[in-house]
Amino acid sequence: MMTSNTTDRLTDLKTQARRLRRDMAETGRAISHGQALEMIAHQQGARDWNTLSATVRRNDNKRPFAVGDRVEGQYLGQPFTGYVHGLSVGPQGKYQRITLHFDEPVDVVTFDSFSSFRQRVSAVIDDEGRSLYRISSGAPQLVLHHVGL
Repeated sequence: MMTSNTTDRLTDLKTQARRLRRDMAETGRAISHGQALEMIAHQQGARDWNTLSATVRRNDNKRPFAVGDRVEGQYLGQPFTGYVHGLSVGPQGKYQRITLHFDEPVDVVTFDSFSSFRQRVSAVIDDEGRSLYRISSGAPQLVLHHVGL
């Protein structure tokens, strides 16, 4: 079910596409509505219209991550980049269990004489991309966001 905010945002994007199509036709370069939607998606930084539309819907529903998304952040205080390998939503719907695969293994031990590397980890996160569990300093175990955002 789409909320009013989602509907308004998608309507605004489609209006931009209609305006672009009209302006292009006035200059003698007619394009289809589909081509205009694709151009609007590219201007917004999305790969295509379907990706942009899904992103608008997902972000409005407070589910900012999807399987395959490129992410970066900190795990146990160590920086990482990687992708979302798995995702499930709990019955309460407020949190999601996420499994990440790091591009490079992360050393999760801060002791100089010992190392323990992790390349795939799981955590329960809120809609801001922060884990519910904390490290001894009080910081979240995991903080993540999309690459480049």
